[in-house]
Amino acid sequence: MLRLAVLLSGSGSTLQNFIDRIVAGQLDARVEVVISSKPDAVGLERARAARLPAVAVGRKDHPDVDRFNDALHDVLAGYSLDLVVMAGFLSPFQLRGRYVGRAMNVHPALIPAFSGKGFYGRRVHEAAVAAGVRVSGCTVHFADEEYDHGPIIVQRTVPVLDDDTPDTLAARVQGAEQEAYPEAVQLFAEGRLEIVGRRVRIRR
Repeated sequence: MLRLAVLLSGSGSTLQNFIDRIVAGQLDARVEVVISSKPDAVGLERARAARLPAVAVGRKDHPDVDRFNDALHDVLAGYSLDLVVMAGFLSPFQLRGRYVGRAMNVHPALIPAFSGKGFYGRRVHEAAVAAGVRVSGCTVHFADEEYDHGPIIVQRTVPVLDDDTPDTLAARVQGAEQEAYPEAVQLFAEGRLEIVGRRVRIRR
């Protein structure tokens, strides 16, 4: 049973997706702790409703990123974990050697398009619509020390329609994320992911 920590900053829809799939027997994992960078995040309420440990480590309560990560790692150190999954986590997470190859993120675009610092949430979909691309999607990747940069595990595509707004595109991409992220986590749980340089090989 894969032991997860979930890092979030907002509504917790990705967390809820994991919880639902675990309950349905579709994901061989257990959420050990949920940590939010915002004390008022709805995701913490979802965690408590599911009787999961829910901890707020407020980014604004710490003077810099290093001290913020000190606090994050202090919480994580209290649990035996296999994988850290970022689920709409809007602050930098430092791997600090301990979580290299054991931390995942999902980005609402096809990396390297519309990715990197400043591209998050609705901004990503605004950029995609403005650019006139015909296809967008989501990317699940291993995290490294750069924004939206680590080796790609799974990508899913969705069409960008002529009458799309950032909000309608976001809804379609979120649907793809709800399939792709659990898929990547399950592959990790089965020991089928191998990082080779910048690529991830999926063992049969």
